[in-house]
Amino acid sequence: MLAPVILAASRSDKMRRFISAAPGTKQVVDRFIAGETVEQVVPIIEDATGKGLEVTLDVVGEDITTPEQATAARDAYLELIDRLKDLGLGTRAEMSIKLSMFGQALEGGHEMALANVRPVVEAAAAIGTTVTLDAEDHTTLDSMFAIHEELRKDFPQTGCVIQAYLFRTEDDARRLAAAGSRVRIVKGAYKEPASVAYQDKAEIDKAYVRILKTLMEGEGYPMIGSHDPRLIAIAQELARKAGRKLDEYEFQMLYGIRSDEHVRLAAEGHRMRVYTAYGTDWYGYFMRRLAEKPANLLFFARSILTKG
Repeated sequence: MLAPVILAASRSDKMRRFISAAPGTKQVVDRFIAGETVEQVVPIIEDATGKGLEVTLDVVGEDITTPEQATAARDAYLELIDRLKDLGLGTRAEMSIKLSMFGQALEGGHEMALANVRPVVEAAAAIGTTVTLDAEDHTTLDSMFAIHEELRKDFPQTGCVIQAYLFRTEDDARRLAAAGSRVRIVKGAYKEPASVAYQDKAEIDKAYVRILKTLMEGEGYPMIGSHDPRLIAIAQELARKAGRKLDEYEFQMLYGIRSDEHVRLAAEGHRMRVYTAYGTDWYGYFMRRLAEKPANLLFFARSILTKG
């Protein structure tokens, strides 16, 4: 299995330097990363929404080592919100946030992350949009869910992400479905031990379907994060059985992956949101995209060979 090796490499400074210097890297990174600055990503937002799509925007970067870096991450999102205000897109352009960027792993990190993320959520609400808290490795989740619960007291539209490969997630899904929150379900893209997560793809898929059924039958708003045609079809059937209208759930896929499918689902009347990452600190995000799908790794390898 290549995925664990790639995920391990995502935390290696030596591999970061090697990958960054490889001649073909930029071509592949540009496939998954929409740009480095807000101004570079604005035309992509406008193009997507012009096609009937919606977006969620992620300012990439997770290796925060100082409170000053966490504050800078907060400010990057506030800058993004100012630009989104000018576009007037409402909830068609929301934001996804990793709390590690906001200082979660530092000393006093839980309180720091909450203090940094709150003004972002407040500013997002002021322009009519929302924030979703991304899930990271399992050691961070109790803190993430506690911050999510705290934010929802004043901003109930705040979303969160759950990962199907973790054993705990079925219980999390039941709790969140009853609470009526916005919940994105993904398979999971971090290297997790067998003590906390399924390791077999078939078991992960089965868990995904069980969890999705719970969300569809609950009172919340499910957001289906998957590129898998079979899971997308299952999601549509579960939504039909649960009596959900097309605007009572949405599909989410990554920028640069299955773009034709984005447009097809939107044309059928589904809400289709494109997870769009941008920024200069792209390495960790990029490596997880390679780990998720062998075809991505092959595309990268061919690019290096042809550019070298």
